[in-house]
Amino acid sequence: MIKKILSTTAVAMLVCGLNLNGAEEVDTSKLPAPSDKKVDFVKDIKPLFEKSCFNCHGVKPRAKGKYFMNNREKAIAGGSSDEKAIIAGKSAKSPLVHMVTDLVEEMEMPPIDKREKYKALTKKQIGLVRAWIDQGAKWPAGVELQKAAQ
Repeated sequence: MIKKILSTTAVAMLVCGLNLNGAEEVDTSKLPAPSDKKVDFVKDIKPLFEKSCFNCHGVKPRAKGKYFMNNREKAIAGGSSDEKAIIAGKSAKSPLVHMVTDLVEEMEMPPIDKREKYKALTKKQIGLVRAWIDQGAKWPAGVELQKAAQ
């Protein structure tokens, strides 16, 4: 019984694009380049996350992975996978960047079938997110995302 469960789990992980070490197999050469700009979280990233991510990943996330983005600790921690979503200083290794760039099949953000309502980030916006992460993913203490004004 245990062997069957382990075997089924291994197959499921491979089907989902995971290797057995849990790391995503992604082609990072397809990532947009990070912006050259010195990024300010409050001015550049917070409004972007509030407009593009908070609706599904805010205080009450609707996403299957239970990924909260309302504060730095939760945004970095990731969702139910126990894998950090944001790796400060390493945007090319950050799952958040992989997902918003559509490098993880079946984990595209926003989901492909929801893009009529929720627009995907542009290459320029992804470049800003990458630069913010590469610059240390600084997020001032006490700053939380809020629902964007309509």
